[in-house]
Parts: sequence; C-alpha cells; structure tokens
Amino acid sequence: PILYGYFRSSCSWRVRIALALKGISYDLVPVNLLKEGGQQFSAEFKAVNPMQQVPALKIDGITLSQSLAIIHYLEDTRPNPRLLPQDPKKRAKVRMIADHIVSGIQPLQNQSILKQMGEKKMEWAQNCIASGFQALEQILQHTAGCYCVGDEVSMADLCLVPQVSNAERFKVDMGPYPTITRINKALLELEAFKVSHPSRQPDTPAELRA
Repeated sequence: PILYGYFRSSCSWRVRIALALKGISYDLVPVNLLKEGGQQFSAEFKAVNPMQQVPALKIDGITLSQSLAIIHYLEDTRPNPRLLPQDPKKRAKVRMIADHIVSGIQPLQNQSILKQMGEKKMEWAQNCIASGFQALEQILQHTAGCYCVGDEVSMADLCLVPQVSNAERFKVDMGPYPTITRINKALLELEAFKVSHPSRQPDTPAELRA
C-alpha cells in the first residue's frame, strides 16, 4: 500500500491509526500542504485524487480518497481488530460520533476555510471546535466507556484524537470537556496512536519531532 498524506493532516492521521491498529505496513508519499503553494494542487497529485486533498491510499489495485471511505474499506477487507462493533446500536453510535467530527467540526476549521478568514481565523477555528465539542461532550457522556463507545477502540476514536490535537493547536480551552479529555488521554497511551502521531512521521519537520 502507498499512503499519500501530510504529517499534520487530521484526515491522514485517522488513516495512519487504522493502518497501525490493523498491522498494515505501507510506503508514505508526503504531500506538503504548505510548500510550493500546496503540493496537493500539483497535476501529479490531481491524477491520484481529483479533489486535491489528503489522504489517498493505493491498495489492492485501487486508489481511495476520503478518510472514512478508506477506513471502511480496511474494515471490510481486514476485519481484525474490529473498528466497528457488531451490535447495530453501538455501530450506529460509532458512525454518528465519527460523522459528527468528520462532517460537523473538522471541515469548518480546515486550512482551506481558514485561509479565507484572514485575521479572524484563530477566533473562527476556536468557535467551530468549541461549538462541536459542546455537543460531542454531551453525546460521549452517554456512550463512553474507556473510549468513545464502550471499552473497545472504534472508528470514532480514530476521529477524536486528531480533532483534539487540532483544538490544542488552536488553543481551545479544554476545561469544559472532561470526557473528551479523558478519552483522548487514554487513547494516546496506545501504541497505534503513538506511532501514527504527527510528531513521529517521516515528513515531520525537525523542530516538531517528538
């Protein structure tokens, strides 16, 4: 497999966690979202992913983009360990939390949006994340065990950790979100989350390395 990604991209990080949990080794092709006006806009990368976003994964003779589509494919073809519970109600909760983050929070504070916000970008990002986290905290109080849904790591957790990292980067006050904070801390203890961390990638700049 070949993963096209960027060390700091939260969408790339979700996929790296899934690959690590499932023990799938891969080659990384770094796509720097800032250099040269954004390497994702090159003709070469557009041929890989017409949406010009990371991640993209070449695997089993196909090329997939969109982090959740990639994770669903890995789940369908390499089901161990499971990232979606077998119980339909738990599975629906996992998908709901994942979608809440992937559709309801992350795109609003994405680099392409922030670029258009000018001087207000920090305030905008903080507001988008805080508003999403208020809802997420409430949801997790009903679904969480050790992790987002019960005591098994799921697709929801793969979305949570990168989003908390974004929140910290944008200096969001995490005080009002004790459940999110507790789950995030527990997940960061797990090896798959450590090895996939942005501070430990081949394309991580020296000054940001762990």
